[in-house]
Amino acid sequence: MQKHSGSRMLLVEDSRMFSTVLKYGLETVHGVSVTHCSSLAALHSALENGADEFALAVLDLNLPDAPNCEALDYVISRNIAAIVFTGSFNDSTRDTVLSRNVVDCVIKNQPDSITHLISVVDRALTNARTHVLLADSAEASRAELLALLKKQQFNVTEAGSGAEALRLLDTGNGIDIVLSDIALCDMTAYGLLKEIRQRHGEDALSVVAVGAGDDRTHAAKFLQSGGTEFIQKPMLIEEFNSRLFQVANIQKRIQALHSIAARDYLTDIYNRRYFFQYGSRMVDQCLRRGGTTSIAIIDIDLFKRLNDTYGHEVGDLVLKAVAKRLRALIGEEHLLARLGGEEFGILFNELGICAAHDFCETVRRDIAAAKVVADDEELSITISIGLATIEGPETFDNYLHAADQFLYMAKYDGRNRIVSELTLLKAMVS
Repeated sequence: MQKHSGSRMLLVEDSRMFSTVLKYGLETVHGVSVTHCSSLAALHSALENGADEFALAVLDLNLPDAPNCEALDYVISRNIAAIVFTGSFNDSTRDTVLSRNVVDCVIKNQPDSITHLISVVDRALTNARTHVLLADSAEASRAELLALLKKQQFNVTEAGSGAEALRLLDTGNGIDIVLSDIALCDMTAYGLLKEIRQRHGEDALSVVAVGAGDDRTHAAKFLQSGGTEFIQKPMLIEEFNSRLFQVANIQKRIQALHSIAARDYLTDIYNRRYFFQYGSRMVDQCLRRGGTTSIAIIDIDLFKRLNDTYGHEVGDLVLKAVAKRLRALIGEEHLLARLGGEEFGILFNELGICAAHDFCETVRRDIAAAKVVADDEELSITISIGLATIEGPETFDNYLHAADQFLYMAKYDGRNRIVSELTLLKAMVS
């Protein structure tokens, strides 16, 4: 899949040569869907149905029916990020345009102007998919960095201390980059980096520090400690933008590789390795917040008999059908994985035993009611579920082992049922 497949952008340009080359380059290189407008009137028409469809606009300052930046004014008024591509340019114009929250300006008729513009579009679209956690205890400094990040289209969450940054990371907001001042009010960037690496692993997110002063050893020390990048103040805006984009670009590539490695080849849900790796972090985050949660193992009943009767092709079809249904029921809130064979695991996101039991019962009934069509025959499938609660720190293996013991009881008791501490307590009372 191309890097920005699915993204839509506007190209506002009256030159047929430039518009043809740019449209071809952007769609071919990055998979961007480009809507071309050769005039201000065409731009108005393209945006009549709403600007939400377009992530970005590349536009000339001077058009036949808009000679005085009217197209730029209109795009900005519709809250669309803008990149200016023009030949009518000097230092005064550049300063005026850049002060209006434009992502960047690219001058036409330069030897590499087309290539440069395509790279700027890549940067803006990559940044727009990147979530930065900005940690800075000094309000003025944080406001300055925030403005730079927003202008480059980053999604930003702010933190005024290291403790607040760690708390926000624990909420699981999909942070890609942490950008921290070297000296926070409650810890240094080194201390924050150490905590992040311990809690989230070595490459789950990038950590960048910024620092002022004459001590040039901070950069080397931070990088040697496992930091991703260090930016020295005072800094050139172009350098800041370029360094952050490179970090974002590499982080997105790492995430794409992790996503491929984390998937089960048959069902396209998460695999056992990812379940153990990410699941233990989920539990740690939950327990740090003082919560409790639950873990379940699901087993397709009599799966070996089904394989022996109908063959492995039908068995694979059943596995894919059950995985698809589980994913639809569970969504993104909880962690679902294929643990191996016909077993699936669910790690609930802060769901106590009662709520988790009700959820599992819904899943059990849904699977039992569904039919899997194989070779023109409808097959009825049932599942057994072992459900365990997680209340204190133990190894992840222990949590899974507890759920596995309850699963064994569910199968021993006749299958197509849930067994947990809750069901055992109810059985004792009755």
